[in-house]
Amino acid sequence: MQKLFISYLISFVFIGSAVAQQYEEEIAHFQQELNEEFRNPEESPLPKKDLKKFKKHNFFPIDSTYKVLAKFVKTHNALPFKMQTTTDRLPTYEKYGEVIFEIEGQILTLSIYQSHQLRRTLKYKDHLFLPFTDLTNGKETYGGGRYLDLTIPSGDTIVIDFNKAYNPYCAYNPSYSCPIPPEENDLNIRIEAGVKHSKL
Repeated sequence: MQKLFISYLISFVFIGSAVAQQYEEEIAHFQQELNEEFRNPEESPLPKKDLKKFKKHNFFPIDSTYKVLAKFVKTHNALPFKMQTTTDRLPTYEKYGEVIFEIEGQILTLSIYQSHQLRRTLKYKDHLFLPFTDLTNGKETYGGGRYLDLTIPSGDTIVIDFNKAYNPYCAYNPSYSCPIPPEENDLNIRIEAGVKHSKL
């Protein structure tokens, strides 16, 4: 019986290690794709002078603590609104729902939005937008907040992975017009995951 129990523990540790490695590879792939996008002159938001010296983004260490399974609450009869941006542009969004989750013992709530323009396209019809700010902004991360891309969930839960948080294009190039995270999405906690400040 003791040998069987020890064997079970070894198997459990091995499976846990394999899952952790798979997750690290997933996030490393996300980071690699983001770096490749910024190095590609056809896709990069960087001005030419910055494109020449760009090598890679600066990321927080990968931390699965910031990958959470959140409760998803759909917002019904939401009214369209004009989201503020870094320019005079006012794109139309509507609140699609809220996500409720826990990090470091704190219960947190964020609103997620759907773009009226993007939902008319086949590629982005299921796309949801999660802009947020946290206590790292203006220090380790871009002062204007960061973004997460989500997909409409099929049930009442959704995975929120802050290791995939990225900067808006205007963090690199002021000629872009970027949505400003609404005040309701200001987190009073440090999110030490995802992309750090945009300084090259």
